Amino acid sequence: MIFYDTPMALNRERHRRLKLDKQAGDYSYARQTNSVLLAATEMIEAAKDYPLVFVGKPGGDFTVAGLVGLRDRENLFLDDSGQWATGRYLPAFVRRYPFVLAEEDGNPNLTVCIDEKFSGFGEEKGELLFDPEGNETELLKSQVAFLQLFHAEMQRTRAFAARLAELDLLVARTIRVEHDGRQEVLDSLFVIDEQKLRDLDDAQALGLYRDGYMPWIYAHLQSLGNIERLALIQAQSQPQSSASPGMR
Repeated sequence: MIFYDTPMALNRERHRRLKLDKQAGDYSYARQTNSVLLAATEMIEAAKDYPLVFVGKPGGDFTVAGLVGLRDRENLFLDDSGQWATGRYLPAFVRRYPFVLAEEDGNPNLTVCIDEKFSGFGEEKGELLFDPEGNETELLKSQVAFLQLFHAEMQRTRAFAARLAELDLLVARTIRVEHDGRQEVLDSLFVIDEQKLRDLDDAQALGLYRDGYMPWIYAHLQSLGNIERLALIQAQSQPQSSASPGMR
């Protein structure tokens, strides 16, 4: 629930007159995070720009995240005005804000929530979420449909990651980046072990192929080269120095 200061269940009465005035291209709410969750179906596009890693813990659930920074509370893809870097893939996790689906213990249904503190919500400017009769407007319907699609894709992502964990393909990795004598450390990350991948038997490898997982696996492996690029972006955002960043 990062980004969300005051998540509140959407209510036809409480929010009857609420309007959304979302400023196009302003993603300031995503400034203080160095990673965002990704659906597996985003991995091929996201791999062009970000290092993609698996997050979770052995014996538990894993999912996929894209790194957008190397330090805590740092997003290297936002400029001072909150604009996302031109030409870079914008994750669905970011695009869904200020809406989100919430799960409640013991309740199989998902609840649509909004961040009431979002500056784009008000009663003066923007588009209504509900019409005068209390029905969902086309704006809200499209937002809910997007949330439901993203939720379904994240379920597929967890199944994908669970299969990799079952095959013992995920290994812990610590990323260390050095620049000007300073070292940034990211741990509790997991990547696919290429040797273990090659050692799978034919039936296991065929199962990954038939489930459609192989393109996502290769996207992840290819994306790891972006760690060095992320270090360079970080270095360029700091005062110039003769030292160059190094990664290991």
